[in-house]
Amino acid sequence: GLVVRPKHYDICQFTAVQHPADDLECGIVTTHFDFNSMHDVLVKLDCLGHDDPTMMHMLEELTGVSFKSIPLDDKRVMSLFSSPEALGVTQEQIDCTTGTLGVPEFGTSFVRGMLDETHPTTMEELIRISGLSHGTDVWLGNARDLIMNGTAHLKDCICTRDDIMNALIAYGVESKMSFTTMESVRKGKGLKPEMEEAMVAHNVPPWFIDSCKKIKYMFPKGHAVAYVTMALRVAWYKVYYPQAYYSAYFTIRGDGFDVMTMLLRFDQLVNRLKDFRKLDAEKKLTAKEQTEITAMEMVREMMARGFYFLPADLYKSDVTRFIPEGDKGLRVPFTALGGLGESAAQGIVEARHVPFVSIEDLKARARVSSAVIELLRAHGCLNALSETSQVSLF
Repeated sequence: GLVVRPKHYDICQFTAVQHPADDLECGIVTTHFDFNSMHDVLVKLDCLGHDDPTMMHMLEELTGVSFKSIPLDDKRVMSLFSSPEALGVTQEQIDCTTGTLGVPEFGTSFVRGMLDETHPTTMEELIRISGLSHGTDVWLGNARDLIMNGTAHLKDCICTRDDIMNALIAYGVESKMSFTTMESVRKGKGLKPEMEEAMVAHNVPPWFIDSCKKIKYMFPKGHAVAYVTMALRVAWYKVYYPQAYYSAYFTIRGDGFDVMTMLLRFDQLVNRLKDFRKLDAEKKLTAKEQTEITAMEMVREMMARGFYFLPADLYKSDVTRFIPEGDKGLRVPFTALGGLGESAAQGIVEARHVPFVSIEDLKARARVSSAVIELLRAHGCLNALSETSQVSLF
């Protein structure tokens, strides 16, 4: 978070200033502020990192296709939200009813369940689903029940903040009252008596009023549009440039990637995933193992489409990127080897422009530790190297 102040003021005029509580002699000074006392006076900005634009940039580099040229109404891409067939795989092969694994905002099991129950076919419906998935008490126990029991269709439900105001104006409620009602509901403050009275007076359906009372937080439509636009573009690369897509995905979003697991045969990977699923059902998985499930699901899909990983190679692997190789391969990076850090990997890459004559030479020129050498040895990266640079004459 950043707080922006006018140039002629000092930030200390707005914030409390103190030394660390446990060391009054320390030269470090920290500032604190109460947001409620400042938010009407100064500007506060949230500057967040975001994987999706980074992934989009890498996909552009790999394919030469600008994301700006990608259509948002491609039929094969849209079909992914109800079936994986456009990927050339079946539901049984990937144990998933959609093709949205790894697609931003639509790849989690929760949202995939929403897709199964709503069967979206248009961008407008995807925007609604994005709004529902990011709200609090908007889908479960609310819109989902209305859709499943036939009370309302997806297009009628409250999915984003804007839906409340626009619907009320359409019913004839005065614009200011419609806006005020939307603001109260989206902040989780419910309906005030005068709001409900206005809604009843203009014949707003009881289910709509009841839905407003349950909502704790609502997503803005503009955010939902941005998320869906990004999702459709990433999904387009997934359909038409799969090798580049998996390269970018595992490079940027491959948390939980265990190279020893991902180099298993397809049947072995499927069995390992089943074992993890069983443990997950029994709530015996750690957070790290949960992320490994996500990675394994993506690898299973990738392998079902005919793609595969190539082991780390002393001369071909990148520091952090999964490099496309051949028509179907992805060469794993050094950092995919658990325990090999980025600085050590960088040292190897910088030194390998001259071939290594021995493990001893590698260790000296790349300035890597014995632990890194043993890790490379365990992964078969040093098979072609002798232990030392000494030459036996007899």
